[in-house]
Amino acid sequence: MINKILASLIGVLLHTAIFAQGQRTIKIEPNDTKEDIIEKAAWVVPTANQYAYKKLEFTCFVHFGVNTFTGKEWGDGFEDPKVFNLQNLDTDQWCRAAKDAGMKLVMFTAKHHDGFVLWQSRYTKHGVMSSPYKNGKGDVLKELAASCKKYGLKLGVYLSPADLYQIENKDGLYGNLSKRTERIIPRPVKNRPFKNKTTFKFKVDDYNEYFLNQLFELLTEYGPIHEVWFDGAHPKRKGGQKYNYLAWKELIQTLAPNAVIFGKEDVRWCGNESGATRESEWDVVTFDQNPHKMNLFPDMHGDLGSREKLFDAKYLHYLPGETDTSIREGWFYRDEDQKVRSADDVFDIYERSVGGNSTFLLNIPPNKEGRFSKEDVRVLKEVGERIRETYNNNLLVGAQGESAILDSNEDTYVLGEDGKGVYIITLPKPITLNRFLLQEAIQTHGQRVEEHVLDAWVDNKWQEVAEGTTIGYKKILRFPEVTTNKLRVRILKSRLSPSLSNVSAHYFKPRPPQLVIERNLNGKVTISPKKSDFDWKTDGIDVNKSISKNVIIRYTTNGEIPNENSQIFSDPFFLKSGYVKAKSFEKEQTGGLAEREFGLIKKDWDVKGTYDSEKNIPENAIDADVKTYWNSGSGEPELTIDLKENKTIRGFIYTPPLNFKKGLIEKGVIKISKNGTSWKTVRTFDLGNLINDPKARKVLFDEPVKARYVKIVSIRGAGGSSSATIAEIDILE
Repeated sequence: MINKILASLIGVLLHTAIFAQGQRTIKIEPNDTKEDIIEKAAWVVPTANQYAYKKLEFTCFVHFGVNTFTGKEWGDGFEDPKVFNLQNLDTDQWCRAAKDAGMKLVMFTAKHHDGFVLWQSRYTKHGVMSSPYKNGKGDVLKELAASCKKYGLKLGVYLSPADLYQIENKDGLYGNLSKRTERIIPRPVKNRPFKNKTTFKFKVDDYNEYFLNQLFELLTEYGPIHEVWFDGAHPKRKGGQKYNYLAWKELIQTLAPNAVIFGKEDVRWCGNESGATRESEWDVVTFDQNPHKMNLFPDMHGDLGSREKLFDAKYLHYLPGETDTSIREGWFYRDEDQKVRSADDVFDIYERSVGGNSTFLLNIPPNKEGRFSKEDVRVLKEVGERIRETYNNNLLVGAQGESAILDSNEDTYVLGEDGKGVYIITLPKPITLNRFLLQEAIQTHGQRVEEHVLDAWVDNKWQEVAEGTTIGYKKILRFPEVTTNKLRVRILKSRLSPSLSNVSAHYFKPRPPQLVIERNLNGKVTISPKKSDFDWKTDGIDVNKSISKNVIIRYTTNGEIPNENSQIFSDPFFLKSGYVKAKSFEKEQTGGLAEREFGLIKKDWDVKGTYDSEKNIPENAIDADVKTYWNSGSGEPELTIDLKENKTIRGFIYTPPLNFKKGLIEKGVIKISKNGTSWKTVRTFDLGNLINDPKARKVLFDEPVKARYVKIVSIRGAGGSSSATIAEIDILE
């Protein structure tokens, strides 16, 4: 009996010792109880590289390449390198703008899906070496690496596994059915020796050898690399090509020991490209097999780490999320007509992503001049100013309470008991705050907190001002401003003992509101404060009620930027067609620019198209309401519009529905007619990746045309759909 007790005690001590240090990956055993699984989840911690990655917080994506010059979102591999007619590259300007925004790393598309490379690779001629840039001697990545070093930014590389040039080229290596044989990486190239003499032996096919050779170049010749980004998109496949990720990983971990790998077992995609975030963002996620031995990693959506999710796991693994989106419509620069996110929008995503236990990767696509455009730079500067103004000023300086959470030291922390904890903070004088930041000691105790609340002492009693679920690396609570001299943090539910390593209080100074411009079927335009994109379910704020009565909205219809002398908006006004630009003004402050282009008034138009549901009739495509949409159902994927009279038209705007993904038109043709029977094709158009980026797309004709009838025909629907879907079509005069 004594031996059994001793054995049991030893087992408990051994179990405790195993998890006291924390592990990145923990296996679930068949006999583990639910309590065992929760305990194991509490001891899943990040690696040193993952923790350093979390501390980057805000990073810069740079999509640049032949698509910049062709106007495409995805190239096709047939591009002539001469189209990359770069003249005045300024990577210093990129890095200055990123630094001003508070970004800490630049992620660069060294090779996108088209296969065009932006460095002097030894293993292909499809890249800058065959372009006019510096007579074929240019190296964009080399210039960027030097700029990153100059401005104190880390560097990441995006190398697309998909490669349309290698697919479409008759001598291409992708899917060429070559045998897997032992290859030496890097493959020697005459007159191009490597300074780094490390070599590898892998049993791989031709394309994996090519990919490994290029990885070797990127990881050894451009300074330290801190993130390697693998996109999961595949515009086209060939020959059953498989990727040998385990070989890629060995090479990366050897040559770039401080790098995390995106899209695999180090960092995961957030699951969308629009900047949406989860209310509960768990870094402890589940796998059915050992992630360290996996070659393929699926995208992760929905609930990733709740208790219920954990109970079905075979492995628990630390896998932080990265929230990526673009500051512009689309990932690549097209033209200055592309809409640019406002500072309000970017700052909101920053607070929701960085303040929601995620890393924020914001894409800034350089223009054809090799620079970030002025509006993008302006927004980045404004966002950086907001971040510094808000979060560099901790209102709890001088407060009394648990020193471990007030000392701004990430290595000190407090532990609660029985899954709970209460911490009171007393201030020497009242403060006014509307932001509160919390951090767990994830590097030693993992992510544990499941529910928490912030209270403020108001009118001699505690008043709840905000609540949240997960904390993890960082949580930012947002709420209506409150003035108090005492705050209370309550951890209500946690996995094992909850840790808290840091708290701080902040005040965000509201700006004049972002505006939204709308026009009804009669041509009457209204301009109003945009309903906030913030997720206020937790914070309970009605942004429209918080807008100051001192705000003045000014607008123009001549294309100029509104200023203090522009027309004041008071009542809806009539607009036949054209641009409306508007700004809000409050005392010395100016809000972000809102702009919208309107086509012809649709009031008297007729429209024809097939449909399967009365909810999705053709009239929805011309009702001036983006919340309704037409879907062709099982019929022909085309929509015919009768403008009632001949009009001179120069293009159209296609708006996809936000919450319906079937039938989004990726590629199509637009036809015109004067009599409704004889049709002429005006142009073919390609609208890019609409499923993950469902924003309006404008298509202009090479020259204006006259027509009474307009027909939109879908050639290719998103995700292979055979139907067509339109939320709104605007015909541009």
